Amino acid sequence: MSIEIRDIVKTYGRQRALDGVSAEIAEGQVVGLLGPNGAGKSTLMKITTGYIRPDSGTVSVCGIGVDDDPLAVRRLIGYLPEHNPLYLDMFVREYLTMVAGMHGIGGSESRVDELIGLTGLAPEAHKKIGALSKGYRQRVGIAQALIGDPKVVILDEPTTGLDPNQIVEVRELIRSLATDRTVVLSTHIMQEVEATCDHIIIIDHGRVRASGTVAEVLTMAKGGQTVDVEFANDMTAAELARELKAKVEQTAARRFRISAQADDDDIRLTTFRLAVRHDNPILRLTASDDMEDVFRKLTTHQDS
Repeated sequence: MSIEIRDIVKTYGRQRALDGVSAEIAEGQVVGLLGPNGAGKSTLMKITTGYIRPDSGTVSVCGIGVDDDPLAVRRLIGYLPEHNPLYLDMFVREYLTMVAGMHGIGGSESRVDELIGLTGLAPEAHKKIGALSKGYRQRVGIAQALIGDPKVVILDEPTTGLDPNQIVEVRELIRSLATDRTVVLSTHIMQEVEATCDHIIIIDHGRVRASGTVAEVLTMAKGGQTVDVEFANDMTAAELARELKAKVEQTAARRFRISAQADDDDIRLTTFRLAVRHDNPILRLTASDDMEDVFRKLTTHQDS
């Protein structure tokens, strides 16, 4: 495991920011850390990086305990805070060279050139950071997080405030990072999760509410599998229910809502196979609840 989190508790005065949080994050994944504002996401990230200490519990990164050897852990981690701390009067290349020097990186010029290419900063590398758009400033922040070639990259709300084009560009960059490292991405934007993440952890009121792939969390939250399907040709609900061994409700002409148990075979695959057997093309097949619905379901309750 890249990161193992065990029973983390953290309080600020009377407020318990994290209440027994445990999680495991595998190597080579993009993991989304989701939750509403104030859920404890940033606190958990700061504890993982060794920036603050928990009241109790342990965190290890690549097998090294954060409390056992905090400097070794920090060498393994690249971190982009939510509020990207940049020196606006410095040029892009100048800033990254300074960060490389702080990391004690030999041959820093070639490393800076490599990161400028990797993060798509080449067209803007001659400018001062203060003259860059927010999207390019985020790229500079990601470049500084990567300067030490970390095994784990932690990004706190990396696309907040970006326009749609910039969001897509940064998402593609994040996906490319996971080819040889683990990326932990804090966000509350559901489209970000579905487009970027291999695994998600949902936190609310300092507790883990769900953990798994997007499909697993959707199934868990609904207590089963539910899809809406539209066929090209007529079928009956009774025929579908008999063949799929599932609950079927007809919602319109050639449109049905199909519900199965969580531990049944993937209802999308069984529905597709049925369509092939009947030579009846599927025009539309979607989960009846999307990630936004599930997020609200898991995070709008209040703890007693």
